[in-house]
Amino acid sequence: MAGQDHESEPDPHAGPPRAADDAALANSLAGLDALSTGTLDLTEMLTQVATFAVQAIPGADGAGLTLLEIDRADLIVKSEPFVRAIDEIQYGIGEGPCISAAASGETKRSGQLGDDDRWPQFGPRASELGVHSALSLPLLVSTGVIGAMNVYAHAPNSFDERAQQLGERYAVSAALAVQNAQILEQAARLVGQLQAGVHGRALIDQAIGVLRRRYGLTADEALQELRELSEKRKISLNATATSVVDDAVERFAQRSRPPAGS
Repeated sequence: MAGQDHESEPDPHAGPPRAADDAALANSLAGLDALSTGTLDLTEMLTQVATFAVQAIPGADGAGLTLLEIDRADLIVKSEPFVRAIDEIQYGIGEGPCISAAASGETKRSGQLGDDDRWPQFGPRASELGVHSALSLPLLVSTGVIGAMNVYAHAPNSFDERAQQLGERYAVSAALAVQNAQILEQAARLVGQLQAGVHGRALIDQAIGVLRRRYGLTADEALQELRELSEKRKISLNATATSVVDDAVERFAQRSRPPAGS
């Protein structure tokens, strides 16, 4: 079925009743709220978001989440081991429902992946691994798409219109939770970089002082000497400064030791 979602009529004898579906969604949303005040790192937090998605969406057997990162590799997590194999296929060939959902900002649903001509390479390979249904939900925030959530099931036609509606409701809150976690992680990373920069600057200043005292150089001459040492040793300026300072400390310690036998 070219370009169309593969849908199936809901089976009145299959799956939990609507009230149970709503309760499962409510529990998953409550779980997301609790995550916002926790101490999980970004990867752990995203994994929990994917796990809650499985609980919130009827018929789901596992889920993965892809966070798009600027100037960094995309962060991909999974709720179940089999999801990794499916997503590795998808990202390895650059084709699949998650990639389509992230690119278009629209939900992608399929109940017969092996016959879905939207993903002629991905679908049959996923089917070979026993995964026949997929529901991919873009994570949309005010600035655009920040990622997508893949929900998979082994059985064909596992996700009906109701499952998609519940998934889209969950994805709205999930996107905000993911965005907040990403912002916090980026802020922490920036603080770490700034602290490392301050520490590195202090080391360089110390090394310049050592070289000035040792060779009678000006500050500019000492900095140039440090740069030449860095190039000669093929290590970073910070590493060279550390070496110079450590050497000075060791020389001072040797001079301060009492002579043997004294």
